[in-house]
Amino acid sequence: MDFFSSLLELHAGLLKREATASELADLSLQRIATLDDRVHAFLHVSANCVAAAAQKTETVIGRESILDGIPYALKDNMCTRGIETTCASHILKGYIPPYSATVAERLDDAGAVLVGKLNMDEFAMGSSTENSGFFPTRNPWDLERVPGGSSGGAAAAVAAGMVPFALGSDTGGSIRQPAAFCGVVGLKPSYGLVSRFGLVAFASSLDQIGPLTHTVEDAAIVLQAIAGKDERDSTSANIQAPDYRAALTGDVRGLRIGIASEYFGPSVESGVRDAVTKAIALLEQLGATVSPISLPHTEYALSAYYLIAPAEASSNLARYDGVRYGVRAADAGNLLDMYQKTRSTGFGSEVKRRILIGTYALSSGYYDDYYKRAQQVRTLIRQDFLDAFESVDVIVSPTAPTTAFRLGEKVHDPLTMYLSDICTIPVNLAGLPAISVPCGIIDGLPVGLQMIGRMFDEQTLLRAAHAYEQAAGMAPLRPALAMGVKA
Repeated sequence: MDFFSSLLELHAGLLKREATASELADLSLQRIATLDDRVHAFLHVSANCVAAAAQKTETVIGRESILDGIPYALKDNMCTRGIETTCASHILKGYIPPYSATVAERLDDAGAVLVGKLNMDEFAMGSSTENSGFFPTRNPWDLERVPGGSSGGAAAAVAAGMVPFALGSDTGGSIRQPAAFCGVVGLKPSYGLVSRFGLVAFASSLDQIGPLTHTVEDAAIVLQAIAGKDERDSTSANIQAPDYRAALTGDVRGLRIGIASEYFGPSVESGVRDAVTKAIALLEQLGATVSPISLPHTEYALSAYYLIAPAEASSNLARYDGVRYGVRAADAGNLLDMYQKTRSTGFGSEVKRRILIGTYALSSGYYDDYYKRAQQVRTLIRQDFLDAFESVDVIVSPTAPTTAFRLGEKVHDPLTMYLSDICTIPVNLAGLPAISVPCGIIDGLPVGLQMIGRMFDEQTLLRAAHAYEQAAGMAPLRPALAMGVKA
């Protein structure tokens, strides 16, 4: 067994005693030791995970949980009791939470084994993981290219086979875009389906936790474990998670697929456009009906997002002041000086940029012109989707307009970097579920196909994505870096 095996295959191997949970945890540690000095996906590796897995080994037999004894990793913006949680920021270096995020608790209850915390763009602000306060993560398909962001460490760790699945967070595409760049499956659930308790907030009305996996079925299995009402999260929807795996019938006959021209603009590379067009044709061959739709306010999504998200970030990040937790400037002369020096040295340039934008947008005299107007545009974008879903069941588009770009290519040009999320941001503004699945390889780099569903209709979304994946025969993809690795 290796971590390109499905979760069902790994579970079956444990049941047959082909491996133990502690051996799987040790295999994960070996692969991290072998590969991560080149990929740099992990910020923290748990030295206790093998011992923790050993305690679970005997509980696997006879239990129903498919995740029992399976290793996984978390993006480092999810709190883990007793394990450092930094959000890849110097301002939280050394912070050890006294509690765990709900998703971590639920995976622990399911028997999964946490092996480490993953690199990310600082406070989830970025599209390349180059904005990490510690080091950039590299794409396993080409180490000179980015893995995407902000969940770049999670996508890279799964793509390289260091863990069979990981959890990331998605505020404007931060699960789906790195999934596309790294050739894995990335699912952003409906807003409110998965608890955000213990997720360090970036933009509270947009953030959502979801899985990165090798297959759609694996994504459904992980979603099953983490979805559902949480009384500790006031935005958690009072919804009982259905059986997501039961929806994976492989049949899309009669499914209505919408194609919005707004997602196929001039910024989409020709190779990406061709790969997505071929994927749409395959879905049509499988019995789905395809029709054009319009999402007319899409062109305003990027502008609205980069007012709403920084405004919420400005508010959320005000708590990092050097007083209560995290790093404190040591040479401050007074309280105000301590605030200024702590935040100046603790935050990176992208985080500072967004705090400044957000503070300006919320300031007296500008609130109505910027933040309020952006929220009005958000309502129009949400209505576009509601109108579209009266005639279609799923909307299909590229996940990202390009394949993975080179390290350093866009990091000094924020506006160009922001355009990397042009296909994903509207989904977050509307709170909808969306998934990215691999749909091709261009010049050795993966391409992602995005599918968008109705609010809380993950079943139809997963059904369509699974049917395409099975027909295309592309999962799991395995980069050359991960081939021939003994560990």
